[in-house]
Amino acid sequence: MAASSTLSSSITTFKLSPCQPRASSITASVKLPSISSNNPFNPLISHFGPTPENPTVAPLRCSAASATPETTTTTATTFHGLCYVVGDNIDTDQIIPAEYLTLVPSNPDEYKKLGSYALCGLPSSYQTRFIDPDEFTSKYSIIIGGDNFGCGSSREHAPVALGAAGVAAVVAESYARIFFRNSVATGEVYPLESEVRICEECKTGDVVTVELGESRLINHTTGKEYKLKPIGDAGPVIEAGGIFAYARKAGMIPSREA
Repeated sequence: MAASSTLSSSITTFKLSPCQPRASSITASVKLPSISSNNPFNPLISHFGPTPENPTVAPLRCSAASATPETTTTTATTFHGLCYVVGDNIDTDQIIPAEYLTLVPSNPDEYKKLGSYALCGLPSSYQTRFIDPDEFTSKYSIIIGGDNFGCGSSREHAPVALGAAGVAAVVAESYARIFFRNSVATGEVYPLESEVRICEECKTGDVVTVELGESRLINHTTGKEYKLKPIGDAGPVIEAGGIFAYARKAGMIPSREA
């Protein structure tokens, strides 16, 4: 299923990350722009810096206040770091097991704990674990998956846990619609679709760059480049910090100060 073909306009109640200035525990009905993989994507900025010849690898999820050139190479539309590769049908129980759904993302300490459990439900066949022992965030800032990523129960904790762990983007062959929708609604991660099975050509630990404006993924370890499907109108919603932040910015709902 190509999850990016549509996005429902009915948004359910959810609690959001404290790491970004968004609303918590709010319910609204917001009309979203239509999302289609055939729509051209208008870049959010007009210039994209060149990929460095010797890029520095660093986790990407950090606030603007804490980000420095020495710790991150992220721009508004480019993500760079180590990738973590998974296969097909990665469900939400593997992304964040149900026993951790009692954690409340709007609580900073619990949001941090939520990130530490991201992808802990993967089977033991994944010998390289996504989160190192006693760590709250992952050194892998980009996840590369196969078909039907995010299937299973409709828990918004799944993209929130990935965002809390430091993931900037997921690149998969296809998504379960509810995971794609929750990723956009929470603004935690960019759910990008590949045109080929990148998961069979990349390995965990490869150094990659995702360029949203160019709709491509570059594997610096192998020297290969891959075309991605444009994120379309979902991009500005995610960049704004989620559906409520986007709606306020667009004047669809009153701002907090109003």
